[in-house]
Amino acid sequence: MALNVSFSVDSPPLSVIAAAKIAGIRLSTDPSLPPGSDPAIRLASGVKRSNLRLIREVLQGTDTLLRHIGSIAALPNFYGQDRLEAEQIDKWLEFSLVFLSGSEFENACSHVDGHLTLRTLLVGFYVSIADIAIWSALAGTGQRWESLRKSKKYQNLVRWFNSILTEHGDALNEVIGAYVGKRGLGKVHVGNSKGIVGGGNSKDSSARALPKENTAGFEVDLPGAKVGEVRLRFAPEPSGYLHIGHSKAALLNTYFAERYQGQLLIRFDDTNPSKESSEFVDNVLKDIDTLGVTYEKVTYTSDYFDDLMKMAEKLILVGKAYVDDTPREQMQKERMDGIDSRCRNKTVEENMAMWKEMIAGSERGLQCCVRGKLDMQDPNKSLRDPVYYRCNLDSHHRIGAKYKVYPTYDFACPFVDSVEGITHALRASEYHDRNAQYHRILADMALRDVQIYEFSRLNMVYTLLSKRKLLWFVQNGKVDGWDDPRFPTVQGIVRRGLKIEALVQFILQQGASKNLNLMEWDKLWTINKKIIDPVCPRHTSVIEEKSVILILENGPEKPFVRIIPRHKKYEPAGQKATTYTKRIWLDHVDASSITEGEEVTLMDWGNAVLEEGEDFLDNLNPCTRRETLAIGDANMRNLKRGEIIQLERKGYYKCDVPFLRPSNRVVLFAIPDGRQQASLN
Repeated sequence: MALNVSFSVDSPPLSVIAAAKIAGIRLSTDPSLPPGSDPAIRLASGVKRSNLRLIREVLQGTDTLLRHIGSIAALPNFYGQDRLEAEQIDKWLEFSLVFLSGSEFENACSHVDGHLTLRTLLVGFYVSIADIAIWSALAGTGQRWESLRKSKKYQNLVRWFNSILTEHGDALNEVIGAYVGKRGLGKVHVGNSKGIVGGGNSKDSSARALPKENTAGFEVDLPGAKVGEVRLRFAPEPSGYLHIGHSKAALLNTYFAERYQGQLLIRFDDTNPSKESSEFVDNVLKDIDTLGVTYEKVTYTSDYFDDLMKMAEKLILVGKAYVDDTPREQMQKERMDGIDSRCRNKTVEENMAMWKEMIAGSERGLQCCVRGKLDMQDPNKSLRDPVYYRCNLDSHHRIGAKYKVYPTYDFACPFVDSVEGITHALRASEYHDRNAQYHRILADMALRDVQIYEFSRLNMVYTLLSKRKLLWFVQNGKVDGWDDPRFPTVQGIVRRGLKIEALVQFILQQGASKNLNLMEWDKLWTINKKIIDPVCPRHTSVIEEKSVILILENGPEKPFVRIIPRHKKYEPAGQKATTYTKRIWLDHVDASSITEGEEVTLMDWGNAVLEEGEDFLDNLNPCTRRETLAIGDANMRNLKRGEIIQLERKGYYKCDVPFLRPSNRVVLFAIPDGRQQASLN
């Protein structure tokens, strides 16, 4: 198929020309349109394409042309693999225009750099027209981007830019050489690379070592991992909402899946019906989406309950498991002391009879559990006949009362990992002693082994991250819910004003250490401030208590309104209307520091003259919530829920309840800045 693109000679559509070359589509160019004209492609008579703007059989506009090329290209997922990815690509096409605004160029670079922190590509796992649009926008600025590219300011963005150039260097250098500069973009500045490698549509991932620039902040490898053959899982238990500790595991799994062009599954470890609910499932998925985690599909351990029961029965029949009715406390003591259970050498027939009692949920069965017959004298106590199955009569949130027995995590996890084709199981280093148990159980099951990769658990100072303890706060009314802004849940900290980009950077800065980390919240909020300060709008407010009205001697006789920027250095923040009058509100602390007749400087005004005027319950902080009434400027009526602003001289805030009616106040949550406690909460 051959296409002809027409455009103005002063604004060639680099992304369109580059996308066509990469896709192997023959494209002739006609730079004859008047200055300021949108690029256009004329379709053959009768051609109809859905979702594209068709004007007399002519497609117009860079984004429209890119979508057309993406939809007809033979490259896999060039316009996304599904509707969701296509919508994400559309947003990036719109965003690419921001690079054309000189004042917003570095803000745009910062945004894309943050997005690419744990990603190899902008959308999904294949180069798409979104990548080509942003890449071309950067390259099209010439020396401005080249200067930043040689610096260390936007390392993720440079890594991504170089990887696109490495893969499609011939096509891209040809386009840039023709329309931007005669020298093209030169060499890729990574490792010992010599010039541009690859080009066109060549893609041999399996035979190519993974470029080091894709390793972002971790600089580690998965043992035995091969590009295109890695399959991971993030397996939360649906017994609560995700908290900041879980986010590290989720993002680390995402990082490795994208780095090795592999797959990531979300699997709910729903083996304890007493603690789990559909509410938790729904909100964990919401949290995963908030974190920007992309995954192949969602599965449940409960999908495999029949297979797990058959495996338990098989192990009983071959003498690798037995049914034990030893009381719980005695069993724990025997395990600690390395003493065999009196049930350990029962016959297969006796074990099967008790197993059937367990399946029936009988009074006798409720006294029993299934244990693996491993080694009661092993120095590693996790190998001392761990429990595989126990009875539970509670209804399961997905399958109701079908089962009376449920597998333990120790038994179910290795089984499902192997059956689902997981190549690498990421586990916190605190479970190191249980790794031997994991491999031994798989060996007894005669299933494919799975490699374990350990990472350090994320712990925060003065913070509880146990879901059981967090649930206590919710159930006892100590907080308003799992999304309370004082809570360390993902929903809580995001509601408080944390940007996900800050959380990603925070986790990456910890590196790949397997030592336990006890981190300060101040460090996280400091990163967050650096992200929100350059872009959040500015407003003014006065603490209502003891507020003072000042009369300005040289103030305007008649009030007037002036339109000023909401952020002096960030135009996209928009504008606000500021009223100038002789009477103004002032904080009491400010009013008490000035005297009558003194000349003062007012922000956005200039100068004026005044006329006058241990058990965790034992260590709970009893005062974690403080409300302060304030008077804000009228523009704050227009704030939207979730919008982050700065109140001048007070700090950063996130709008939780916007203005609806005069009787309802706007509610703002104070966002810590890593340095001092905010004055409003």
